[in-house]
Amino acid sequence: MSATANSPRSRWLLAHAAVVFGFLYLPIAVLILYSFNGQGVGGFPPRNLTLDWYRMLFADGAIWDSVFNSLQVAFAAMAISLMFGVPAALALDRAQFPGKALFRRLVLLPLILPGIITGLSLLMLFNLASLKLSLLTITLGHGTALISVATTEVFAGLQKLDRAQEEASLDLGANYWQTFWRVTVPNLKLSIIGAALLIFTLSMDEIAVSFFLIGRDNTLPLEIWGRLRRGITPEINAVSTIIFVFSLVTIVFWYRLRVRSEGGADLGAELLETSEEA
Repeated sequence: MSATANSPRSRWLLAHAAVVFGFLYLPIAVLILYSFNGQGVGGFPPRNLTLDWYRMLFADGAIWDSVFNSLQVAFAAMAISLMFGVPAALALDRAQFPGKALFRRLVLLPLILPGIITGLSLLMLFNLASLKLSLLTITLGHGTALISVATTEVFAGLQKLDRAQEEASLDLGANYWQTFWRVTVPNLKLSIIGAALLIFTLSMDEIAVSFFLIGRDNTLPLEIWGRLRRGITPEINAVSTIIFVFSLVTIVFWYRLRVRSEGGADLGAELLETSEEA
């Protein structure tokens, strides 16, 4: 095994992996480092490390207004997407109806279409409905565009679901509604939480659709984009670092939740096998 690990091919693959990961993550490391640079965005190597840019960031009212707007939009879009995406996934998995194959393709369409097309089409729709552009239009746009994410994530979870548990619930006297809330939803908890986190992240990061539907109130990506037109400032590095840390914490939380859930499922399966053998 050691000979295989030290072979030229293995060393080449290791070097290739290091170059790829360096290309992906080195710019992020540089961005984080420059968020502490006392000389701002200029000068290398960074000198006089300081927290002054973070103090300026926390005193910047426009940035925090945009953060609050983005959080409002992301939570509302998450609720809208799940409210329509979960029933759509159930329909794809459980129901038989004319045009099901076409419906499955239409559900995936927002994932394929460029954001510019989605944003422009929604802008035309809202203008036709005489709806004034505001955070409400951005919320409706994000929620509509991200329904497909909720549908695909929950549908994937339904494919792994053991239908025997639902059948046992129905045989024991529970109706379909009770079975759905007490058996189906708990088993889909991991898929629903994963879909919610992904929708939240995509909404916080969305700029193409938001650009066409924005009113007077900026979201965080549009606020950053507007400031970048005047040049990179240390506050942008600082807020980008905070966003990266938040994303990293979310990923770790999701991974720990998934590991715990899969561990619990494995333990339940082992207990079930033991009881059957007994």
